Amino acid sequence: MAALTDRDSRGWTIVALCFLGLALTASARGTIGLVMPTWEAELGWTRGFVSFVGAMMLISVACVAPLAGNFQDRFGPRPLLVAGMLLIAAGTALTATIESPTAFFITFGIVTALGFGFFGNHTIAPTLAWFFEKNRGLATGIATAGLTAGQLVIVPLLALLLQSSGWRIGYIYLALAALVVAPILFFLIPGREAILAQAKALQEPDAPIGERLKFLLTSPVFHALFWSFVICGFTTSGTVEVHLIPYAISCGFPPLTSATAYGVLAGVNMMGMTLSGYLTDRMNRPLLLGIIYIGRGLCFLLLMCIAGDVQMLFIFAVAFGVFDYSTVPPTASLVASHLGKRIMGLAMGLLSAGHALGGAAGAFMAGILYDLYAQYDAVWIASIAVAIAAGFMAFTIRENRQPAAPTLQPA
Repeated sequence: MAALTDRDSRGWTIVALCFLGLALTASARGTIGLVMPTWEAELGWTRGFVSFVGAMMLISVACVAPLAGNFQDRFGPRPLLVAGMLLIAAGTALTATIESPTAFFITFGIVTALGFGFFGNHTIAPTLAWFFEKNRGLATGIATAGLTAGQLVIVPLLALLLQSSGWRIGYIYLALAALVVAPILFFLIPGREAILAQAKALQEPDAPIGERLKFLLTSPVFHALFWSFVICGFTTSGTVEVHLIPYAISCGFPPLTSATAYGVLAGVNMMGMTLSGYLTDRMNRPLLLGIIYIGRGLCFLLLMCIAGDVQMLFIFAVAFGVFDYSTVPPTASLVASHLGKRIMGLAMGLLSAGHALGGAAGAFMAGILYDLYAQYDAVWIASIAVAIAAGFMAFTIRENRQPAAPTLQPA
């Protein structure tokens, strides 16, 4: 297969497919927060238990992501993305049948989590980095906006299904959608030959896994990106993604209003990620990344004031949506330029592992503290502090848009 470029329409076809796949992936992940109160009432599960399964799902993603990234560096994105979508289809279909806590742990915490580990921004960003140079940030921003775009429609629809047909039907619909997308990915996503052609053209070296790991673990840039991404996971997929809807319900808002606010957050996030991608191509990326983290942290001050005020709930949704996953385009761009595209799969896999572990810590901590004290304030305060810290980590990176040296020397 011929190499793709910014001007090649097939490159933007890949962006569209990645957008669609991430929309389904993120929607499946987001269901846990929506259905949590229903499981508490219907199945008698505690919020702490459901949060524990959500945390284990993220830990599973953390274990799989580096392996998936390394696999992608060697064999290209096609097998990973197709397998990920099939696993998501299987996991969500099985989740629709659960009756016991053990079954839920296996179907959502393991099977579906494997799909999330194969199909995520850590496999999407390296794919796009090979086929875009000038518009890499924009392409990544548009594609990864799918992380929230699906939730803009799907999460509110699932909330309606809770009131009419029940949560099990919603999971069945998600499984069918993923099953339809998988063969489309197989026929349209480039295989290993396209990656090898690009690597040869750009003289990107292929090094043993030990050498690549040593290079990453001794790079200050990698550490700044890794630990800030751990915090990114804590403050997004861990606390807000899992607990925003339950928190809003505990503040007196009905499930549909809470889910609608989450959908608004997702819609604004979609635009925020696209804007972030556009700015990534045009401004100082460490500065942009630091501003995003600090802005996100300050949004939690709004979240602590939503009780009984629906207007404040939606103000928070809009503000947080601007900063939610906007870290992905500048982070991926910095990985490509400072660490190199030939090891970008492994690097992004490790970053996503950190993101998932941070998310697991946030989800579990919030659930346990709520069971103990029936409030989330301590988690929101912690989120403010660590998000601001992540912003200052980003500021330590020097802007350098020259590609990383082929000898794997840190930029």
